[in-house]
Amino acid sequence: MPGLFDTLSLATRAMQAQQSGVTVSGQNLANANNPAYARQRVNLQTSDAIATSVGPMGTGVQISGIQQIRDQLLDNQIRDEGSVGGFWTTSQSALQNTQTELGQFLDAGASATGGTASSTSATGAQGLSTQLNSLFSAFQAVATSPTSLSQRQLLVSQAQSLAGSFNQIATRLMGVNKDLNTAVSNDVDSANKLLSDIAGLNSDIAKTEASTGGTANDLRDLRQQKLESLAQLTNLQTSTATDGSLNISVGGVAMVSGAKLTDTLQAYDPGTGQLQVRAAGAGTSLSLTGGAIAGAIDTRDGALGSLRTGLDSLASQLVSQVNSVYSAGYDLNGNTGANFFTGTDAASISVNPNLNNDPAQVQAAGVAGAAGDNTVALKLAGLAQQTTGGLGNQTFSGAYGRMITDLGNALSTANDQVANQGAVSSMLAKQRDSVSGVSMEEELTNLMTFQKAYQASAQIISTVNLMLQTVVAMKST
Repeated sequence: MPGLFDTLSLATRAMQAQQSGVTVSGQNLANANNPAYARQRVNLQTSDAIATSVGPMGTGVQISGIQQIRDQLLDNQIRDEGSVGGFWTTSQSALQNTQTELGQFLDAGASATGGTASSTSATGAQGLSTQLNSLFSAFQAVATSPTSLSQRQLLVSQAQSLAGSFNQIATRLMGVNKDLNTAVSNDVDSANKLLSDIAGLNSDIAKTEASTGGTANDLRDLRQQKLESLAQLTNLQTSTATDGSLNISVGGVAMVSGAKLTDTLQAYDPGTGQLQVRAAGAGTSLSLTGGAIAGAIDTRDGALGSLRTGLDSLASQLVSQVNSVYSAGYDLNGNTGANFFTGTDAASISVNPNLNNDPAQVQAAGVAGAAGDNTVALKLAGLAQQTTGGLGNQTFSGAYGRMITDLGNALSTANDQVANQGAVSSMLAKQRDSVSGVSMEEELTNLMTFQKAYQASAQIISTVNLMLQTVVAMKST
């Protein structure tokens, strides 16, 4: 039969258990606004009974562990959706920067083959499409007044403005490309830091849990937070080892195995000037499908790359087509054979410098010595409506309009994906909060429950104390 001291031990264990409950509830309340924290719960169980003449008799309560309340499926979904969100957020930002640097407000609903892409520069200057039309209008004005030096000077000015816009846009888009390369490099460095941190946390978790026999809840919270941050940078695969360590691979290459960082990511230039990503140790080129790194690479080599190539083709075809017609013409002095434009792409296109100070050298006539002849000027004006094989059988304005439409569609897709992803992520976050989040009302209720139980256990000790005093008093009489 248990004695008074056994009952005293029972009450002591009960007080310790209720005190632990108060501590855990306090920990939950302290971390109520910590987004990385998953609420914890103290698990209580009856302590082992002892045999008595009347049967097994309970010995109170004991703590079986402190449980972290997490739904691993939700955690995995949030991590994976983080990779998708990181991809589209980076793509959206890059395309918005491209729109700004292009100086063109994008209309995804514009006609893919329309003659013009009505727009206004973000800085108030004319859009490139408007300047193309102005150039051919200036050729038409010279054809209407072939002897007018003022119309010829206006033509030269319009051409210089157009060439300057090509140069400026090319420089700005090159800057966007450079920024995306920098973003890839910086995100690779950030990903490697997170991989190293996770490997270190694996070590800490394994050691803590091996020495205490419990679960290192706070360390696991921190690891989950870093894992989700890593997922926003790159898609990854994970597996859990028996000691609680998390193994990570990226693109099929193992990066973290237990406490060991087995490989890292590396940004490298394959010779194109465009940074790609590979496994530093294995040397394997990684095909990333999610995360900010993949979003930067995909946008740089996709929508931005197509736009830059298209602008270069547009400038090149403009130089070629205009010079082909223009070089056969004659200026007011009877000279011929000169080119109107120089350069080969958007970055280098320029107007023949000889025309800057002498518009009489504009070769608008079809024959020498015929000042009033406008044959060549008319042909040059007609190029506005002429389709070109090098531009996909489109006009100059149509080709530019198609580029703007494609970029607008890409931005529209990114905007839609970011909005959809935000809704999905918000829904998953709310689901996880309902499971792992801290409820202030619930924890305050738990505090009161543990407090009352603690007081009741203390009352047991007081009662046993009185009983012991009675026993002592009986022996002294």
